[in-house]
Amino acid sequence: MKPDNFPGIKSIALLLDPDKAKGDSLQNILKIAEESNTDYVLAGGSLTFNSIGNLIDAIRDLCSIPVILFPGNLLQLTHKADAILILSLISGRNPELLIGNHVIAAPYLKAVKEKLISVGYILISCGTKTSIEYISQTEGIPYDKPEIVVATAMAGEMLGLRMIYLEAGSGATNHVPVNIIMTVRENISIPIAVGGGIKNKKEVKEIFNAGANLIVLGNGCEKNPDLLTDACKIRDEFRKL
Repeated sequence: MKPDNFPGIKSIALLLDPDKAKGDSLQNILKIAEESNTDYVLAGGSLTFNSIGNLIDAIRDLCSIPVILFPGNLLQLTHKADAILILSLISGRNPELLIGNHVIAAPYLKAVKEKLISVGYILISCGTKTSIEYISQTEGIPYDKPEIVVATAMAGEMLGLRMIYLEAGSGATNHVPVNIIMTVRENISIPIAVGGGIKNKKEVKEIFNAGANLIVLGNGCEKNPDLLTDACKIRDEFRKL
């Protein structure tokens, strides 16, 4: 894959956590991902008990889908992925997640700068407090404050970030509201990714309609593997428009 073109047209990504993706369940979901022509596999999570490198090796053994590193912390850095998302948590004010960790990682990542994709990561509170809020020591922007989300996304684009990721959080009760996605889309020109709390094909269609370029599915696929197949079919419908 060419990071410069990421994510390009409407796309679907499967997010796999190194602490959860293993054994038969990993093999089964990657088989579905391959059969449905899932565009990307994102590898990463909030915590790290297992090697991210081992997960990427396993993904490559089981499928041919491009692997993108979605690092939850510095322990998840590796050169093995096809592309690496450099996440800046611009919705929070934790200096380590805005720039501190990036400074520490820079010497390690310099050799693979052609793989790097700078991303403005915006956490939105959409129900139950999520793992990322605990780990990041920040609060998401309230779902009923779209003007703050939009201004934050605009600032990210002005700072030169290449994508905005609107995140409800792993295990979120609800996905990012459609009105927020639509308003962000109207105010920025860079790609938008949306993840967290997406549970069915109706929601996938609504999110694509609202202007998302990339939809990231994680927990929803663990509970309902058919969601990945359904999402890719909806993606294909949008690509025909």
